[in-house]
Amino acid sequence: RRTRSLALVLGVAPPLVLLAAWQLAASTHVIDARIFTPPSAILHTALQLLANGTLGSDVAITSARLGAGYAIGALFGVSVGIALGVLRPLRAALSPLFAALYAVPQIALLPLLLVIFGLGETPKVITVAAVTFFVVELNTLGAVRRVSPELLEAGEAYGARGWRRFRYVLLPAAAPGIFTGLRVAVALALVVVTATEFVAANSGLGYLVWNSWQLFEPADMYVGLVTIALLGVIATGIVVATERLALPWTRRRAR
Repeated sequence: RRTRSLALVLGVAPPLVLLAAWQLAASTHVIDARIFTPPSAILHTALQLLANGTLGSDVAITSARLGAGYAIGALFGVSVGIALGVLRPLRAALSPLFAALYAVPQIALLPLLLVIFGLGETPKVITVAAVTFFVVELNTLGAVRRVSPELLEAGEAYGARGWRRFRYVLLPAAAPGIFTGLRVAVALALVVVTATEFVAANSGLGYLVWNSWQLFEPADMYVGLVTIALLGVIATGIVVATERLALPWTRRRAR
């Protein structure tokens, strides 16, 4: 309990010290407050944007795009990664293709998707799904391939064959690596959805940041950036909480 309290203090203290130093530097004109808007002004602007509904609407829109694309990409990424890890012929046929496609920045596909699907939500969701898919697929494949052969043999010795071996031996052993990919993918998905909103949207947090920069409204821009960071923390926290619920044995082992 004492260790957790210390970890909480150490996690919260640096941001608070940074914000206090930022506020002090802006108030004493050490930095230009017109560019580096002080935290107090950012908070005031955030409350204004919340009151008029702008910030809440942008958060909801970005969250919907992120959630839809991430869910689709994660589902296919885990499924394909497991299939490639288990089936050698499929892995030999598709792994080089996926490796080549992964090297292409998925955000570069956005112009092509805009030509095909227009300016609706589909190109943004597909772009998020693509980056999520490749990260999750590669991590899932690696996790399945790293499962110890001795562990599989031990499972077979206790009667775990076929589906039972997959369900009770292979999947639990690979699950921590799969969740590592899911944690990495959610951060990259947020980066990608924000980037798509920079150039192909008139709503969302990315649009808020980009439009504020164009109109030179630094306070609004900082509100968007801080909100994106908080959204990333929440999304990652959801994945971590899901991992702890799904894999309770890893939590006991960490203790």
